[in-house]
Amino acid sequence: MKAKGEPRPRIIDSLISIGALIFVMAICLAVYHTDPHVPLLMGSLFASIIALKVGYKWKDIETGMMQGITQALQAIVILAIIGVLIGVWIKAGVVPSMIYYGLMVISPKFFLVATLLICSIVSLATGTSWGTIGTMGIALMGIGAGLGIPPAQTGGAIISGAYFGDKISPLSDTTNLAPAMAGTDLFTHIKHTLKVSAVSYPLTILIFLFLGMKYSSTNVDLSQIKSIQDALALQFSINPLLLLPPIIVIICIALKAPAIPGITIGIIAGAIAAVIFQDVNFGDIVNAGYSGYESISGNEMIDELLTAGGLTGMMYSISLTIIAMMFGGIMERTKQLEVLVDALLSKVKTTGNLVAATAGTCIASNMLLPEQYISIVLPGRMYANAYQKMGLHPKNLSRALECSGTVTSSLVPWNTCGAFIKGTLGISPFMYGPYAFFNILTVLTLIIFGYFNITMTRLDEEPETVLRLGQMTEE
Repeated sequence: MKAKGEPRPRIIDSLISIGALIFVMAICLAVYHTDPHVPLLMGSLFASIIALKVGYKWKDIETGMMQGITQALQAIVILAIIGVLIGVWIKAGVVPSMIYYGLMVISPKFFLVATLLICSIVSLATGTSWGTIGTMGIALMGIGAGLGIPPAQTGGAIISGAYFGDKISPLSDTTNLAPAMAGTDLFTHIKHTLKVSAVSYPLTILIFLFLGMKYSSTNVDLSQIKSIQDALALQFSINPLLLLPPIIVIICIALKAPAIPGITIGIIAGAIAAVIFQDVNFGDIVNAGYSGYESISGNEMIDELLTAGGLTGMMYSISLTIIAMMFGGIMERTKQLEVLVDALLSKVKTTGNLVAATAGTCIASNMLLPEQYISIVLPGRMYANAYQKMGLHPKNLSRALECSGTVTSSLVPWNTCGAFIKGTLGISPFMYGPYAFFNILTVLTLIIFGYFNITMTRLDEEPETVLRLGQMTEE
């Protein structure tokens, strides 16, 4: 609990901390193309210096860092378990089977819709938009060119599908990060986020269906699709029963099972499937869970996509989460976030305005702090108390973070996501952005839900959440 009479920074102090982080991130990411970990540590240093100048002691700063990390511990544990899950599921042939059967929905006449569905399935199965774009996306761009479909439209369908899967997949790092920042759990977050996707995704399908109707030529070489399926079939035993482990996890979500037991059940189901269908032993499964799976099919695209998973493979996201929470914890404990939020929310009196302010801050973070993680961490810590004071369940905040921070990162050319996509697919966000319908519609739907109070859950509707938040405040 915070002591009374603590120093209170000025707005300029908070802006210096944020500005220093923006400057360091911009230089390191845009000029030197580094990872964001060390720039975030440097941002934590600047925030600490400002806190000391304002009058806080080092013990206060250190307490803030530890409290920030503590708040993300559940997400860190889940990320570690998910790393194991991905490795085991690939080894078992679960992920390859999902990709294999997903490719069967391809149709020249409905190519854009098929592209959306394929990328959705792959991203949902792997939990990575980047992996989907860098593998299936490249193949689909080539097929689209053969069909005579404009690259911008194909790119928009790829991005829409990849980010749909990434936004709701329990295997995704951002899907785990958002509820950790807001103070809710993974499966609650996914189910609440799906209410927005239930509007934006069908609309996206209809739009791509309409756009694709004029591309009805059937004279197209689908050899790339066939070669991918052949490579998968050579390396794994493909079987419809291998779709059972993800179905089991979905059932766990529906039954409101806690995230850690639910994901663990998925690992067990995948391990059993690996023994039955892939003829592997217990040691192979354990190694896949720790080190991930290394694909050696000879198909470069498949090898790049399926060489993934494992506890070690998740350490990048885990370490970034820890460092990001250090920065957020310092900013929160030393009230630098509080003065910013007070200034931003001085005229925010309605739920709709609060949701719109959250979305706007996430988009601004993607533009000014060009890293997807920061667009979730910083607004998440900024607005957590504001949602609580307005009597809103934290899952409303986690949904707002996911539906604005995650999906808009790909639309900013200088963001790490936008830069990756441009380098991978060869088209700029300025080109595919207008066709990334799911990403755009998701933000608009989120804001409309806020203003019209659609699916906005209040704290008094779930008393156990009030108790948990009270315990977190006391700590």
